[in-house]
Amino acid sequence: MTTNHHSIMTRLALCLLPFAFCLLASAAAPTEAEIRDAYHKSYRYEKAQNYSDAIKALSPVIDAYPTAYTVNLRLGWLHYLTGGFATARKHYETAIKTAPDSIEAKLGHTLPLMAQEKWEDAEAAVKQVLRIDPSNYLANLRLTYVLRLQKKFDAAEQILNGMLVLYPTDISLLTEFALIKLAKDNKAEAKRIFNDIVTLDPENVTAKAQLSKL
Repeated sequence: MTTNHHSIMTRLALCLLPFAFCLLASAAAPTEAEIRDAYHKSYRYEKAQNYSDAIKALSPVIDAYPTAYTVNLRLGWLHYLTGGFATARKHYETAIKTAPDSIEAKLGHTLPLMAQEKWEDAEAAVKQVLRIDPSNYLANLRLTYVLRLQKKFDAAEQILNGMLVLYPTDISLLTEFALIKLAKDNKAEAKRIFNDIVTLDPENVTAKAQLSKL
């Protein structure tokens, strides 16, 4: 092989390198069947409460598609279950960037914030949901919770007054209502509501514990 020919071949090889890397990346990406199998494995591990392996099962998917909505949403949930709240938040935030109007991603994002007791951030996150869906049950319930823990009792009570018109016997809403009455030192009203809760849910631990104190 002449020097000139060797030089041409070398330049050609260098030019093809980016294309070769592209092909390798494409070959490494999981197939549709492999993606489905990864999700199925992840769900099985989660059912067995093996959250670490449930996360690992999705490694090929997140590696190939780091900004994909579905895998980030699921990893946000799984990391939340493991107590990896900072990582959970990152995945939920990526999911929200990918699907800005997604209510489920925004609601998911509130979970690690609440677990970390970042009440103001959680309040802001819940209000993002309510701007899209003002009557969302779960968002309103979580908002009353974070408001109560910030001692914003009047604001929380106002929300509950509206929600209990729609869900008069909802145990979670009634519990929040009773706890707010208690926090405002309205013990008689709190006791009445806790008694209503025990009537509706005889084994309710929170209501029974509060009634024993009252």
